[in-house]
Amino acid sequence: MCRIASLFLLQRLKGSMSGDVRDFNNIETRAVIKFFFLQGKAPKEFHAILIETLGEYAPPYATVKDWVAQFKRGDFSTCDEPYPGQHKTVNTPEELRSVKLLMASEVINGK
Repeated sequence: MCRIASLFLLQRLKGSMSGDVRDFNNIETRAVIKFFFLQGKAPKEFHAILIETLGEYAPPYATVKDWVAQFKRGDFSTCDEPYPGQHKTVNTPEELRSVKLLMASEVINGK
């Protein structure tokens, strides 16, 4: 299934399917990098293909190298791992009002 998805993404990347390259998200780009890696292509070779296809939206070469290093370590996940200690934020109307009041009081008090 994953190989079929990679082939689909490669076809999309090469422009055989309609769509704006700006819609190409990080996970899709990583899947294409993974596909090229599994094909045995050199990172410089597939980075050039990414630049040719995605232009200014292509990831930098350093990013491609980082993902290839991850794949070489045997970690073939193309998703970001959750960061430990990262807080989830929720902006409720009450919280927004509190922040606005706090900011207004700082302006009034000259802080």
